[in-house]
Amino acid sequence: MLVVFAVLFIACAIFVPNFATFINMKGLGLAISMSGMVACGMLFCLASGDFDLSVASVIACAGVTTAVVINLTESLWIGVAAGLLLGVLCGLVNGFVIAKLKINALITTLATMQIVRGLAYIISDGKAVGIEDESFFALGYANWFGLPAPIWLTVACLVIFGLLLNKTTFGRNTLAIGGTKRLRVWRVYRLFAPKLLSLFSLVWYQR
Repeated sequence: MLVVFAVLFIACAIFVPNFATFINMKGLGLAISMSGMVACGMLFCLASGDFDLSVASVIACAGVTTAVVINLTESLWIGVAAGLLLGVLCGLVNGFVIAKLKINALITTLATMQIVRGLAYIISDGKAVGIEDESFFALGYANWFGLPAPIWLTVACLVIFGLLLNKTTFGRNTLAIGGTKRLRVWRVYRLFAPKLLSLFSLVWYQR
């Protein structure tokens, strides 16, 4: 995958005018910074052999919650804490249902996605919610060492989460769990794939 990205980047740098300029690279970095931070959170989920379909809805609901609480309390920190708390609670609920109740991650996170999306509409009363506190936007528009702050935050998240996954016992256990699940899938594939292919060939030949 890295080789593919490298080839695409080199091709764009050669054939697309102004692609490799500093301004364009800074714009690309800022555009993918939010997705990069979300990807860091998904890293452990995917490494464990599961996935989360509710991420986008949780992000939206957390943002709406933050805005509403800031406007109600006129406190930036209480609003941010409320948004973070909602995200943590959603993660805990997903984890409990998947790990303890043994419900499939696809079904669990799909249900969470719909529930949290509805909760966002309820909290916002179906209306767009703005934030009037200018200090809320300070970090998003800040520049550190010539680059937007979100880019540095994304790099920090990538480094920290990468070290946690590859250099800690927790990370190695997570990878081991994901490896075991992939092995089970491979065994099932080896068991049923030949039979399914034979059935497909038979049906195709009859048609």
